[in-house]
Amino acid sequence: MAFDRRTFIGTTAATGAAVALAGATSTPAAAATQQDARKPGPRTYAFTVMGTTDLHGNVFNWDYFTDKEFDDKAHNDVGLAKISTLVDQVRAEKGRRNTLLIDAGDTIQGTQLSYYYAKVDPITARRGPVHPMAQAMNAIGYDAAALGNHEFNYGIPVLRKFEEQCDFPLLGANALDAKTLRPAFAPYSMHKLRKPCGRDVKVAVLGLTNPGIALWDKANVQGKMTFPGLEEQAAKYVPKLRSMGADVVIVSAHSGSSGTSSYGDQLPYIENAAALVAEQVPGIDAILVGHAHTEIPEYRVKNKATGKDVVLSEPLKWGQRLTLFDFELVWEKGRWSVAKVAAKVLNSNTVAEDAKITRLLSDEHRKVVAYVNQVIGTSTQVMSSAEGPVKDVAIIDLINHVQAETVKTALAGTQWAALPVLSQASCFSRTAAIPAGQVTIRDAAGLYPFENTMEARLLTGAQLKDYLEYSARYFVRTAPGDAVDPAKLTNAESIPDYNYDAVYGLAYDIDIAQPAGSRISGLSFQGKAVDPAAQFVLAVNNYRASGGGNFPHVPQAKQLWSNSDEIRNTIIQWVKAKGTIDPAQFASVDWRLTRAGVPVF
Repeated sequence: MAFDRRTFIGTTAATGAAVALAGATSTPAAAATQQDARKPGPRTYAFTVMGTTDLHGNVFNWDYFTDKEFDDKAHNDVGLAKISTLVDQVRAEKGRRNTLLIDAGDTIQGTQLSYYYAKVDPITARRGPVHPMAQAMNAIGYDAAALGNHEFNYGIPVLRKFEEQCDFPLLGANALDAKTLRPAFAPYSMHKLRKPCGRDVKVAVLGLTNPGIALWDKANVQGKMTFPGLEEQAAKYVPKLRSMGADVVIVSAHSGSSGTSSYGDQLPYIENAAALVAEQVPGIDAILVGHAHTEIPEYRVKNKATGKDVVLSEPLKWGQRLTLFDFELVWEKGRWSVAKVAAKVLNSNTVAEDAKITRLLSDEHRKVVAYVNQVIGTSTQVMSSAEGPVKDVAIIDLINHVQAETVKTALAGTQWAALPVLSQASCFSRTAAIPAGQVTIRDAAGLYPFENTMEARLLTGAQLKDYLEYSARYFVRTAPGDAVDPAKLTNAESIPDYNYDAVYGLAYDIDIAQPAGSRISGLSFQGKAVDPAAQFVLAVNNYRASGGGNFPHVPQAKQLWSNSDEIRNTIIQWVKAKGTIDPAQFASVDWRLTRAGVPVF
């Protein structure tokens, strides 16, 4: 049966039905491994489901911020061109008819390549281009992809256009139309693996996305879509898929496995719920996990109702890994049943880029490289973020200064104009740098790799103290006299760098010898101790304002102003307008790490 994507989307959105997707012709070697249905004895079938997640706009093994091939300490590679080579190898080994390829979301945001085709040369324009991620994934032959939260960053029109350009369905069983509460996207897809003999195997893929979208992209989705919990929607659809004849049910979930949430109790749903789905919803055989940017080759969770293991796997972000779920089925009592599931990951740094993909998108790549290398100003000195997690550095001050200045300008002439404006920022990248001399778009954009926008919230001095105490949990408690290794001082409780905020405009010490919650001392504003009742304006990104990181007070604080432009663009426009970046005009050391009053550095 031919696969008509548009018929699929229309039918599924209206009725919840799905269509079958036929496999390609098997290689003779692979076909020979299948048991002849006419022979006596157990009849078995093996197939493999490949999975990626959190591709974040990576097609090439290229870092647009450094303008060279991607590399890290572990010498990982990135990009769909690498994944394509791995996929071809697996298909050659297993037989294409015996494989499926799926993704767990966060596809169209993250690199300057994806940004360019959302904002600079947008796919939504009349006669606009086809998104590079759609071109690459179509060429590789993806069968389905779950929606990620970052799919909504550029607004629903961009997402819908991307969906239209894909030859495979975008799945989101818990992405509902806010008015009708019907699925806004296909909830699932059904795929037939056509055996050379015996009954075909029906594999259902259920897509689940992250409830945090309701907060993180509130401006784009409020009143349009709603996002219930993963467990409740899985419990609704898995029995339905089984009743439709699914022999195997796979969940592609843009949700980590830790059972935690970064937005606290602001929503009644769990952000990282994949393991809970496995534990609570019977009838699932495997879950492709996304969102958490961690590598989990294989993780088994026992379902409470059936006692059976559900196999979870999360491949590392950006196309650094490809998950393989290997299934073994047996024909018994007139049906196929899963006898065994195992998972592993393949490393994309073991193969070359697929020339088919690099040739396909070479023009798009060249355009973006030229764009990011445009000169927008100069800097009087080098600034680096390398020490940003442990020291007050000028490059983070630059982000904060631009944010504070933007908010001050926006509030001029309002009743809030006389209030002091503070700003929060994180060290989003430890490799970000501004060179001395010419500054390009990629230099400025590298400071802020996320599509966050800006808000202004009203906070008191006491609330800011709480905010800073919460942020300071990031540091590992280190007693006076203990050896200090900067590499081991941060990320306590696995807190990522982007969930540690420095607040610009205040002066304070962080005593890392003290327990979390009792670390901030000497909190002052313009040389005077901060009055707990005093009011301040905090320039804050929309992720934090919406509850990202679960910081106290900000989500409930009065919003004084907001902006739909990305902070990254605001920084670029600021540099263009100023012409010269001079740290002497905005940088100062206002916070420091101490132990018993003695500076750590």
